Amino acid sequence: MTRILVPPLPSAPRRAEGAVLGFAGRTMGTGWSVRLVSPPGARPASLQAGIQARLDRVVRQMSGWEADSDLSRFNRAPPGTRQRLPPEFAAVLRAGLDIAEATGGAFDPTMAPLVDLWGFGPRPAAGEEPPDAASVRAALARVGWARLRLDGDTLLQPGGAALDLSGIAKGYGVDSVAEFLAGEGIAAFLVEVGGELRGAGVKPDGNPWWVALEDPPAEARGEMPREIPGEAAGEAPAPAAGPFLVALHGLAVATSGNYRRFLVHGGQRLGHTLDPRTGWPVEAGGGAPDAVTVLHASCMRADALATALAVLGHEAGLAHAARHGIAALFRAGISARMSPAFRAMLD
Repeated sequence: MTRILVPPLPSAPRRAEGAVLGFAGRTMGTGWSVRLVSPPGARPASLQAGIQARLDRVVRQMSGWEADSDLSRFNRAPPGTRQRLPPEFAAVLRAGLDIAEATGGAFDPTMAPLVDLWGFGPRPAAGEEPPDAASVRAALARVGWARLRLDGDTLLQPGGAALDLSGIAKGYGVDSVAEFLAGEGIAAFLVEVGGELRGAGVKPDGNPWWVALEDPPAEARGEMPREIPGEAAGEAPAPAAGPFLVALHGLAVATSGNYRRFLVHGGQRLGHTLDPRTGWPVEAGGGAPDAVTVLHASCMRADALATALAVLGHEAGLAHAARHGIAALFRAGISARMSPAFRAMLD
């Protein structure tokens, strides 16, 4: 049975008038897509270029795969170096540090040494076997969000610190595109980058941007949270929805799950979600959900929170979500556990 989630709204949203247009491209090693209701006078080519420019700027600033990015230059900097960050980069890092503090380090933007060690970063793993305990301890010694000193937009390199913003930058990219579209006078849109989404407004047929949250086994076959199209205006009939259907109006959704990305070491499948407090994949500690989905007004925060809650696990993660009013869904196999804020959105 499909369950419907609708965000609380002070009043019914006004339907947008115009044609529904679609755009797509590549960024951050994945794809992006945008659907929007085009206002009169909008120029599709200009919109496509503007969307791509926003995402390219995120890559130039925050990618660990780009040698000349601001992030890579910080990671190479000698101890005591102070680096002035672009305002967007500083804002993302500041949000990451806030979430790191609130979750006791379950999210940590200084995880690059661990990410590289396990082979989930720009460099492949050193061998076919998982890293040994000594290697994990050595990498863990360089990790620690509390070592960072961000003074305004200036970041101090304490020595050996290396940033990895892959758990938050993609969500920020979604928010940046949404901000661009709103600045262009577009009131109704759905932005997606690598499965993280944010929507606003309603379509000309009066429907919101419906997004299905699939069960992890289905997503493991390559499916992502996806829009459910309506049957108006010549759109294709809706495919079968998952157990949860979300109306993305003024809302973003992000999911962290090891079914999406993993390595096989010595015949053992290891998920990419690492616990920055221990240095090991979360499966090693037990109690880890298959996937955590977070609904939030900010896709950047939803992205980071989904990762942090997955690291915290079912019990501690649900308790944290309840204390902080986070709308979160924890899934393991066919079971689903909801935070109070998530449950409150059920229609």
